[in-house]
Amino acid sequence: MIFPDYEGGSLVNLMRSLGDACGARAPLPYAPLRDTKVSLRDTARNIVLLVIDGLGFHYLQRHGAGGHLHRHLRARLTSVFPSTTASAVTTLLSGLAPQQHALTGWHMYFSELDAIAAVLPLRPRGAGAFDAPPGTLSRRLFGHAPFSDRIPRRSVFISPQAIAQSEFNLYHSGRAIVRGYRTLAELFEQTNTAIRESGEPLYIHAYYSELDALTHLHGVGSPQVAAQFAALDEAFGTFLAAIAGSDTMVIACADHGFIDSPPGRQIDLAQHPDLAATLARPLCGERRVAYCYLKPGQTPRFEDYVAEHFGHCMEAFPSRTLVEQGWFGPGAADPRLASRIGDFVLVMREDWTLLDWVEGEKRYRQLGVHGGVSADEMFVPLVVAHCGR
Repeated sequence: MIFPDYEGGSLVNLMRSLGDACGARAPLPYAPLRDTKVSLRDTARNIVLLVIDGLGFHYLQRHGAGGHLHRHLRARLTSVFPSTTASAVTTLLSGLAPQQHALTGWHMYFSELDAIAAVLPLRPRGAGAFDAPPGTLSRRLFGHAPFSDRIPRRSVFISPQAIAQSEFNLYHSGRAIVRGYRTLAELFEQTNTAIRESGEPLYIHAYYSELDALTHLHGVGSPQVAAQFAALDEAFGTFLAAIAGSDTMVIACADHGFIDSPPGRQIDLAQHPDLAATLARPLCGERRVAYCYLKPGQTPRFEDYVAEHFGHCMEAFPSRTLVEQGWFGPGAADPRLASRIGDFVLVMREDWTLLDWVEGEKRYRQLGVHGGVSADEMFVPLVVAHCGR
């Protein structure tokens, strides 16, 4: 197991250092990055954080040698726990660890709604939609400030057009200018334009999701992912050349890496009715990290079943133990965290996954998965390029 290095080598610490570099009004409550081989306190006029969803450190090492991203690789960081977009991207958008922002996976039980919801699209698990005016759910469920509101710089938030105006994105963009793009080329064109047209120092958060989508569908070693990575790497190099002389520091990182979980390693809860009978709610979290809410009096039965049938492929932890041990981050926990991680957390071993389905839910299979604590999921690259004056 690889645990998040919250003491100086994780995404949380990256955001602390970026906050310092951007003149944050108050330092984030974490240690800054250690030993990145480049100072993030350099006084660059502009700072770009490019978040490449799903680009693991090991993938970049294996497939990127000689490329533009690999040429500027400075360090290996860890993601947060769980190593998934809902938690890690929220860290990159807020500057906070999951311990404090309390967004802990794709599917979460929100006691405020007495419902399970997919966090990023903010829709109920299964089917339908919440009956709430735009913006009200995010203000009710998210209690943290966006990173862009913590710094005095003008900020720009660039994301795929399909999600640019989502409730999750609009909340986390704060006072930043929001721009959407449709293609990889347009992502970098939008970023270049923002830099060239600004009359004041900028902080730009740019998010690229296509690598993640293809890896879920086709797997880590697929030719589809390799082709997309090659296109991304070439576009990154072209972008650096285009902004030469702009006094811009470009920092590229990822929210998580990936592993493949082939069909023979995917456990369907429907095939284990005795285990399902101990649960008060459907599984929450991720296929690699499942939050389990137990019916009263079912703890012994739950623990015995997991130990007897699944000891080889998962480990059960009381949820409070992971909080106390700092898996979700250092410091005092948000009061809502406990209700959002259930009674037990099932952490998958090796390449195993656990899934269930609810009525109205589209049944989909994923080859590429993340969320767990393997090295390939947890380690992410820190790429830094300074395009000076």
